[in-house]
Amino acid sequence: MVPEIDRIYGKRVRVRACGICWDGDRVLVVNHQGLTDGDFWAPPGGGVEFGFSVPETITREFREETGLEVETGRHLCVFEYINTPLHAVELFFEVERRGGTLRTGTDPELPPDRQIITAARFMSFEELGRVSAAEKHGIFRIFNTPESLRTAYGYWKI
Repeated sequence: MVPEIDRIYGKRVRVRACGICWDGDRVLVVNHQGLTDGDFWAPPGGGVEFGFSVPETITREFREETGLEVETGRHLCVFEYINTPLHAVELFFEVERRGGTLRTGTDPELPPDRQIITAARFMSFEELGRVSAAEKHGIFRIFNTPESLRTAYGYWKI
């Protein structure tokens, strides 16, 4: 893990709002480097800031990370991740693409020369199946088909 991640996000509980965006049976994922020893593919999302709603957070994070404009839909599930120094409670929602152009975005909490987002793209579940468990978000380990992710529910500790 890069030191900035520990400094910015470590040793506190972080509430994150994340979106599941579809293109047919492909799901939108963002690749991060520096969270683990290699790649880490996860749905777009980020920390809920004081005074901002979950839908506002999802809109902001999609714009920053992917360049897409989205509308937040129904709540799917909650994931909790605890691996010192990180602790996140992640709220997952369906999102509908409303505009924008898909691009690799940035993380404004990090300086330009220390960015960790390296790609944003729609990925099939066949492709996700070839990604090691350590290099993809736990939501794709538990819900490993389009059908199961579309009907995701409940609380999951990963």
